[in-house]
Amino acid sequence: MLNDKTIAFLVAPEGVEQVELTEPWQAVRQAGGTPRLISTRPGEIQAFHHLDRADRFPVDATVDEVSAADFDGLVLPGGVANPDILRTVPDAVRFVKDFFEAGKPVASICHGPWILVEADVVRGRTVTSWPSLKTDLRNAGARWEDREVVVCTSGPGTLITSRMPDDLKAFDQAAVDAFAE
Repeated sequence: MLNDKTIAFLVAPEGVEQVELTEPWQAVRQAGGTPRLISTRPGEIQAFHHLDRADRFPVDATVDEVSAADFDGLVLPGGVANPDILRTVPDAVRFVKDFFEAGKPVASICHGPWILVEADVVRGRTVTSWPSLKTDLRNAGARWEDREVVVCTSGPGTLITSRMPDDLKAFDQAAVDAFAE
């Protein structure tokens, strides 16, 4: 299904919600794709279970070493701190925006859509997220819905969004389907 497809997972050096990284990662792998961990610093990233430290994961490349052209899709996991850190890093924001300009699929869950707001890529799109981002997304021009997964094709590339870890099964399936197209 995803044979010969490489999917970027963009995360900050710390603060990513571990399950929102590991479950989509596993879904990409099980579908035959190659996930790659991209961050703003080399070395390892520190994942979290809510506010508690969880596992560490090795970074494959830094965001300044890669471009959207190197990948077939992008996953933006959540965690409160993760996207809040990423949206302050110009190279990370550019990397995200480049996926939209190239019309490549992007999947973002929970607080992940914060970086979509910073990249100014949600205007006119239908999305969902962790409920506290609803106003930010609406103010950025998005139509926000309270659903487990929203697949929006009304713009360049498919945008998949979900609210929370409980939605991961639907999120993973929608993301893999979009990456396979």
